[in-house]
Amino acid sequence: MTMDGSPQVDDGTALDLDDALKALANPVRRRILAKLKTPERFFAEQPHPLSLGVCAREIERGCGQAQSTVSAHLAVLAQSGLITPRKIGQFVFYRRNEAAITRLLAALERELGKAESSPADHPDVDIL
Repeated sequence: MTMDGSPQVDDGTALDLDDALKALANPVRRRILAKLKTPERFFAEQPHPLSLGVCAREIERGCGQAQSTVSAHLAVLAQSGLITPRKIGQFVFYRRNEAAITRLLAALERELGKAESSPADHPDVDIL
């Protein structure tokens, strides 16, 4: 945990829970993240070794959206720490940051699993 309460990922960087959740709020970004989990299934045609990650161009082809739109989605995912970019020559390769995803899931479990808290602890949440 960092001093502000953000979970720390294994590479020493902080994972901001709100940034990660905002990144996951978009279905295209969730689809990109899901496809990066098994790149050999979704990006087998990539001419570069998948050990480098998945080339941005291949991700763009798989999304069916404009290059600028996909680049913006990749930037949000990278800024949130859920994926990591690696520039090699003229190409940028992306891979999932599994340590950050694990930390995110643990943070969600802690946040949403607080059964011992009372409604008074969360005055901004309406109880049905």
